[in-house]
Amino acid sequence: MLQTHGGDWAAFEEEYGRAPLDFSASVSPFGLPEGVREAVMTVLEQAERYPDPRCTALRRAIGETLGVDAERIVCGAGAAELIHRLCLCERPKTALLLEPGFSEYRRALEAVGCTIRTHDLTAENGFVLTDSILDDITPVLSLLVLCQPNNPTGRCIEPGLLRRILTRCGETGTRLLLDECFVDFLDAPSEYSLLPALEESEPLVLLRAVTKSHGLAGLRLGYALCGSKELAERLTGTGQPWPVSQLAQAAGIAALRDEAYLSQLKDWLRTERPFLARRLAALGLRVVPGEGNFLLFQAGDCSLAEKLREKGVLIRDCLDFHGLEPGWYRVAVRTRGENEALLQALKEVLDG
Repeated sequence: MLQTHGGDWAAFEEEYGRAPLDFSASVSPFGLPEGVREAVMTVLEQAERYPDPRCTALRRAIGETLGVDAERIVCGAGAAELIHRLCLCERPKTALLLEPGFSEYRRALEAVGCTIRTHDLTAENGFVLTDSILDDITPVLSLLVLCQPNNPTGRCIEPGLLRRILTRCGETGTRLLLDECFVDFLDAPSEYSLLPALEESEPLVLLRAVTKSHGLAGLRLGYALCGSKELAERLTGTGQPWPVSQLAQAAGIAALRDEAYLSQLKDWLRTERPFLARRLAALGLRVVPGEGNFLLFQAGDCSLAEKLREKGVLIRDCLDFHGLEPGWYRVAVRTRGENEALLQALKEVLDG
């Protein structure tokens, strides 16, 4: 069964013959940075050439930007592809997932026959991870998967707890995959990232992407930062031989250089996320105080997504997130005009 994780604009356009207002995919609303557009157009002149299978220039650019040895970097066709590649490469026997959490972790683990254990995050606790997870990290675990900030709740793991989790994984021989694909949207990403611990922590793998923060979701580009160079080598050798297109490699290099775009994005989010959260709550919705570029909320109407779709607005129905009951939804934070349009459509549906 195909899972779209939101952003299924194609099915909407096929049905209605027009583009939707899409809040289902948590991507920058500012569109493609001009420097990225120019880089992509330039490399189109070389479309007859195969892409560099090693992503040499792109890995060098990532390494220089983050201060990481390029030999620890593996690039892929989006974060989801790298999740599947890691599972195929490592074939973990037992893994621990947070619920609710991104469903692609479970799909990748099930594909290699992994036994999955879960640690539940509760709405009553605001979906905040506590140190009770430390008791679940035992030597039987091959892999622990976390997300910072978590998807779909938007909640961050407290930095001190994250370090204790990493230490515990080292003690139990457990691989830690920390998905940091949304970390660039945080006000202080360095405080919530395990990047400073990478080279001293062999079990650690960080997952990142520039596609969400720079509006490149259609080009599919993600990368893994590995505490172990040996794992990076094995990951590189797993999967298809040309996982990242020339266009995506050129776009990634240009995006990494565009610090002004990311700064503008953060300035916008500081204003627009609290605005949208307040207005959603004013409609009587239960809003989780997330810290990413999306918000999770609960409504009494379990058919809310379909009703909004009929009005031309797509939101993310969270039914396929294990640990969330019907009636939970996720929306991206977009521009003020778009957010106002969402709120108006919601009001009309909720008022009946």
